[in-house]
Amino acid sequence: MTLVEAMRLVRDGDTVALGGNVLHRAPVAAVAELVRQRRKGLHVVKTAGAMDVDLLCAASVAASVTFGYIAYESPFGLCRHFRKAVEDGRTEARENACYTVIMGLRAAVYGLPFLPVRGLDGSDLIAARGFRKVANPYGEGEFVAIPAIRPDVTILHVQEADALGNGRIWGPKYEDPLMARAARRVILTAERIVPTERFAAEPDRTDIPGFLVDAVVHVPGGAAPCSCAGWYDIDTDMVQAFQAVNTPDQLHGYLDRLAERRTAGEVQD
Repeated sequence: MTLVEAMRLVRDGDTVALGGNVLHRAPVAAVAELVRQRRKGLHVVKTAGAMDVDLLCAASVAASVTFGYIAYESPFGLCRHFRKAVEDGRTEARENACYTVIMGLRAAVYGLPFLPVRGLDGSDLIAARGFRKVANPYGEGEFVAIPAIRPDVTILHVQEADALGNGRIWGPKYEDPLMARAARRVILTAERIVPTERFAAEPDRTDIPGFLVDAVVHVPGGAAPCSCAGWYDIDTDMVQAFQAVNTPDQLHGYLDRLAERRTAGEVQD
């Protein structure tokens, strides 16, 4: 389906997990469409986010962000739109460790209300997140119980997909397969759509099985200006252009420019 149709599957107030990691294979085109459709009150889940989270905060789309890390990689610095949204009270920062986000997603996959973790002793995250401890039923000691994170929608950008929703990731997979299994609905955007026979010939390379997927969209350049392994690198100029955005008009002008570059095939190789 089209990107517009796919993003209509996301409702105001949904918990939305975003694939990729920092400035690598983030689903930027999908996030930009959520901004265009004026979604509100989203609860965003990301282990390590950057431009995707920053964009949702700049547009006041994200009511909260559950995260382990939010910042651009050097030399781009911090996510100032995220920071300002938190300071202004528009977005709640639900700080975690990347590991506790992962364990919350795993608990959802396993159909459990929580999973215990070893560690976090001495960390303020236990009190900040209201994590509880559980006693070891087989011996001494206690463990921190991480509640399940069950996204309403997971949005991933992959290099290849077929019309049935099977997805293949080149390079690092990050938490994408885990997010797909934890969510109620999954949306894939893909650099290219290939025949299903290619997946049948190499079934071990199917990272996202089609039976989990509700929508697949052909979006060449869908991660730009972030990188997409095997396709393109980080577009420094376009990342910095977004960081310079200060008003709603500038933001929408930037999104239009980004979409035009993608349509014209001008994504940096």
